[in-house]
Amino acid sequence: MTFRLRREALRTILTGDRCVHPGSVYDAISIRIAEDLGFPLGMFGGSAASLAILGDPDIALITLTELAEQMRRMSRAAALPVLVDADHGYGNAMNVRRTVQELEAAGAAGLTIEDTLLPQAFGAAKPQLISLEEGVGKVKAALGGRGDPSLVILGRTGAVSITSLDDAIARAKAYEACGVDGLFFTGIGTRDQLDAIAAATNLPIVLGGAPEEMADLGYLASRRVRIALQGHAPIAAATQAVYETLKALREGTPPKQLKGLPSAELTSRVMREADVKHRLRDVLGLGS
Repeated sequence: MTFRLRREALRTILTGDRCVHPGSVYDAISIRIAEDLGFPLGMFGGSAASLAILGDPDIALITLTELAEQMRRMSRAAALPVLVDADHGYGNAMNVRRTVQELEAAGAAGLTIEDTLLPQAFGAAKPQLISLEEGVGKVKAALGGRGDPSLVILGRTGAVSITSLDDAIARAKAYEACGVDGLFFTGIGTRDQLDAIAAATNLPIVLGGAPEEMADLGYLASRRVRIALQGHAPIAAATQAVYETLKALREGTPPKQLKGLPSAELTSRVMREADVKHRLRDVLGLGS
């Protein structure tokens, strides 16, 4: 599937009438599994990227080059459309423009640009936001940096939990006026907050998380929520599995007695072994 087809698939989700959960992906193996399981979309989160690439917490230490290269690896491994958390765009508005160009070239179906002040300011114990004016400038730069018009760009804000609901609505309306394809919100904690945002805006909504009272997909769809994240449990589960396996080996468990290992069939499928064997026969004359 070409990059444009992946982007059009994401646009179909955003313009539809359903709310879907994306699969959290972070490397070639996870994106292939998500694709095989039938997820309509992958989400490459900033925290998952930081953990997978650096082994660090999500405090804006990762670079654009590292993020784009990991996206490129996933684009090669599978055709699943991926929405990328591009954080603050790795700098000012000019940096945002390049961020869009690099992620577009790496095969992202869409990306988010947020108005959080990153990295965290000296002496600031709580998250802060950039000004509305700077946020608008970043959104405009993101749209201007897009070479493929099918690339999805979402304006993102966490203002609901950082400043106020009114500020979140003002920022969302400003980003909407710039021409973004959708609005991404974090920090929404109640139905009343989501209801107010849906009433004040017109674009498709993506939720970065929500409490259990808002887990009903029918309700979310009725409020124009088209994508609702469910956190990044896969990389957490993988971390635990690696820990348990290495711990067992360190304590003397024979490899054949290890628990929780994938079947040969699953490993073969994830590696696309059948496709590889076909190519080996076709181009190298190997096998029968």
